Amino acid sequence: MKIALVIGNRPHFIKAAPFLKALQAYPECQPFIVHTGQHYDHRMSGAFLEGFHFPPVDINLEVGSGPIGVQTGLMLSRLDPAYRRLAPDWIVSMGDTNTTLAAALAAYQLHIPSAHIEAGMRENIWRPEEINKKMADHCADCLFAPIPRAVDNLRKEGISDARIFLTGDITLDTFMTNREAAIVHMDMVRARFDSLPRDFDLLTLHRAETVDHPDIVSEIISALQQWPIPLVFPVHPRTEKQLAAFGFDDVLNRATHIFRLPALPYLDFLSLILHARRVVTDSSGVLKEAVYAHKPCIVLDDTTEYRELFTCGAAVMAGRTRAGILATQQRISADPIPAVENAVGLFGDGTAAARMVRILMEKRGSVGV
Repeated sequence: MKIALVIGNRPHFIKAAPFLKALQAYPECQPFIVHTGQHYDHRMSGAFLEGFHFPPVDINLEVGSGPIGVQTGLMLSRLDPAYRRLAPDWIVSMGDTNTTLAAALAAYQLHIPSAHIEAGMRENIWRPEEINKKMADHCADCLFAPIPRAVDNLRKEGISDARIFLTGDITLDTFMTNREAAIVHMDMVRARFDSLPRDFDLLTLHRAETVDHPDIVSEIISALQQWPIPLVFPVHPRTEKQLAAFGFDDVLNRATHIFRLPALPYLDFLSLILHARRVVTDSSGVLKEAVYAHKPCIVLDDTTEYRELFTCGAAVMAGRTRAGILATQQRISADPIPAVENAVGLFGDGTAAARMVRILMEKRGSVGV
């Protein structure tokens, strides 16, 4: 049986790694990797593939960046011949990106069974990611839901229970596999970046809704300038470009407590999470990783698809204004976020990938669009 995994960016690599490992239990299964090239920068693509010891990419579509419609259209036009060439029994898409949508839609159009990892997550707001994941869900034959509410969301949209599977979150698999190595790996990170402080908060920014708007970036940076402890800031290439374009480089350079790093391989980044005091981010993926590491997380956003983490007190939402961010930081300093252990179990037990692969193997030849 042939299974094609379609990847395109950092979160996909994190999710694909345990899936590929789980496939090894089935010698009769042949995996293929199709890389759309959505992240074509080596820092965000090549470095991650190397860090996870992925097999060579079988097909690279080399789509690159561009407006959403152009990028997605190019993916569709190049996935069609790629799928025909591979003739897979299953297509596996993951997450909520343009790659996710294109992978699922191209499979649907060619009547190739597909599965969607991280199905059913909804914010119910306008965001490109919202429509990407919703359309991918409705194209897929197997929907792998990470948490119970995702199952409820899919049912409310009229999707049959026969297509829905509560598997747990596959990113927890990746975290659990790499946690112990990442703890000791911190010595190597410090050797590479000898100016890193011992006590720090970890900062990430990458969402288009954040970094593409100079007024929002200005508010966030203004708050970060007042941060009471050092901030370690691995800078996403997109963010790096926008900071320079908006003229914020000099401001950050003057903030001597902010330590900017290049985009990092997964193990380096996981080491920083595990050794940070807190995590400050606009990323739902990094939010989950912080929770897995039992680190308090301040989210620089006004909404989330993981509201359970805020309800149970594992994280706090600060918004994207200077006043809101600083007020949240001060409140947490005086009254820390309740134990992150409240969220234990929400994302499963770290064996999601094995469940997913077993389901696909059991359903081979029994589904069709």
